[in-house]
Amino acid sequence: MARNSIEKKLIALSAEIVALKQELRIVEEQLAHFEDEAEDARLRALVSETPQADKIHRDASATVSAFRRDQNHKLEKIKKLERRQDELLDQLSV
Repeated sequence: MARNSIEKKLIALSAEIVALKQELRIVEEQLAHFEDEAEDARLRALVSETPQADKIHRDASATVSAFRRDQNHKLEKIKKLERRQDELLDQLSV
């Protein structure tokens, strides 16, 4: 592969990694918030023992699960892009 082509791919990969890391930071902040909300809902459900409080807790837990899946997806994608970046850097150094 031509050096120029590798450099362009590295620049694009780098920009994508930076953007994904920014998205990951946002997801992690939101996750922390919703984990607190879910814990509060869990305690309220334990104390009140009402169907409504239990539903709020289940909904909050589902939201936390969705954010964790999104977090894991972004982490895996970042790892994949970083591996590709390493491969391109290896090609560039040859």
